[in-house]
Amino acid sequence: MADAVGLDLYWVPLGAGTRVVPVCGRLYESLVARREGRSPQPLFHAALVAGRADGVRVTVEVAPEAGGPVGHRASAVAGGAVGSRLLGRSRLFRYEVRRWPGGVIPDLQYAVGGANLLTDDPRCVDAVLAALDRVPAPVWGRDELRTGDMWNSNSVVSWALAINGLAGAAPVPPNGGRAPGWQAGLVAAARSAG
Repeated sequence: MADAVGLDLYWVPLGAGTRVVPVCGRLYESLVARREGRSPQPLFHAALVAGRADGVRVTVEVAPEAGGPVGHRASAVAGGAVGSRLLGRSRLFRYEVRRWPGGVIPDLQYAVGGANLLTDDPRCVDAVLAALDRVPAPVWGRDELRTGDMWNSNSVVSWALAINGLAGAAPVPPNGGRAPGWQAGLVAAARSAG
């Protein structure tokens, strides 16, 4: 979606373009699958790209607070600790939610199946982007909200979609995959609405 108005969801393989994250992800999924008595599945993370009515393209990304491309700090609307609140005292163990006009999601090129248009209603696109100002920010990788699923980047995306009635428009991850954390966002959104 270059200049069109709309909200696109992309499914990006976990750790695409890196070496360590895919290995860790496969190990994690192997352990979880064994515990749940099922076969391991490919893991994905969700990315959102919005085309606004004013022609501005906005990326929604959850990434480490430390480092990152030039300009990312100005786009941060929320953030939290990674692993534990104690570790989160250091910027090395913090994440941020970016709502970035003109921003870039580095691993978007690896998305499987390309863009999935969720809506082309400009009011809905703006509502999803505005909702990020109130997204929960519990500790990444933990289940502090007691949803039965850990909080991560997928949680942020599913929460923003669910708060705006778009979660049902999101296709399931491709290739029989799964998106850890997705359920946490849905449960947190349902609690917010109720």
